[in-house]
Amino acid sequence: MRSTSITSVSDRADKNVTEATARLDKRTKNLVKRLNAGEVAIIDHTDIDRVSAESLVERKPAVVVNAACSLTGLYPNLGPLIIVASGIRIVDEVGGEVFDLVKEGDIVQVDGGSVFLGDDEVASGRLLNLPEIEARVEESKKNLGKHLGDFAANTMELLEVEKEILLESVDLPNISSGLAGRQVLVVVRGHDYKRDLLALRPYLREMKPALIAVDGGADALLEIGYRPDMIVGDMDSVSDDALRKAGELVVHGYRNGKAPGKERLEELGLASTVFHYPGTSEDIAMLIAYEKGAELIVVVGGHNNLVEFMDKDRQGMASTFLVRLRVGAILVDAKGVSRLYSTRVKGWHLALMVTAALVTIVIIILLSEPVRQFISVLAIRFQVWLMKLQNLI
Repeated sequence: MRSTSITSVSDRADKNVTEATARLDKRTKNLVKRLNAGEVAIIDHTDIDRVSAESLVERKPAVVVNAACSLTGLYPNLGPLIIVASGIRIVDEVGGEVFDLVKEGDIVQVDGGSVFLGDDEVASGRLLNLPEIEARVEESKKNLGKHLGDFAANTMELLEVEKEILLESVDLPNISSGLAGRQVLVVVRGHDYKRDLLALRPYLREMKPALIAVDGGADALLEIGYRPDMIVGDMDSVSDDALRKAGELVVHGYRNGKAPGKERLEELGLASTVFHYPGTSEDIAMLIAYEKGAELIVVVGGHNNLVEFMDKDRQGMASTFLVRLRVGAILVDAKGVSRLYSTRVKGWHLALMVTAALVTIVIIILLSEPVRQFISVLAIRFQVWLMKLQNLI
């Protein structure tokens, strides 16, 4: 692999020109694992969702080049808005051929809406700007009514086929983690999940809940010093380190009998259990906690509104809606808890507290005869100790 990014060419008047190392992947969540600051991220992501956008912004690429359309207008996805508002440019709809012409580690130049490899233009698209994105997001909001109807119809269809999601007991695989009578924290890689998880640190210290991570949520737990009791998912967006440290691994299996994450765990030599279920890994985590007798289920980063369901894939999220109905009696959604309240302790507050404490101590010493006598005794003993030390020397 070639050296990491060459910084943007600063001596050019046109700020839309960047020369840097290219990183490519058709799956954005895989790309961000190896993307470095200042590089050019080349993706193939239709309707960039909010979580993917936040992951890209965290890695600080110079430019995002998208082979697909970042904002189709199908629904008001906020991903492109988040990226451009953070100062990262998006060159949109350059076409899938860019993946044939540019290789990982190539030095490319992005000039406006064009991508050059050496002197050859290898891709060309549209440079998105903030006013355009905002206008398209507002326009796409008009489609939400139709999508709500489609989502409801899809949910009813799923309910007809998979009645056990809501009405019957789920046939769980052999789960060894003890969850009965305990509070369970489920960490999903969703919007603002890291900030919300940090805000829950007092809860983690005091209540010591069982920790179930959905894929990449496991790494967020490790970052704040907690080891997941269980990781549930496809095992495609979680680090090897997190997988090795987890107490138990449950692989999401699909209707066709396949369980893609199983192969990775076998290569790592890790034991796992497969849970075949038609919904999402988030659903599996909540159902395991519920069916195993959890006292309370607290979800961080979960999906709970129509736009987030569309981000995740509306058809797949119908199951999440039904699972939430099922476990709702013991479900607490911690999304947005980091914005609910934040303490604002300023430096001068701390200085004032320390000063007040010192003044209190001085007053006690001046007014209390027993305290003065005690300090005098300590002073005399210290002098005696010094004299003995001098004699020994």
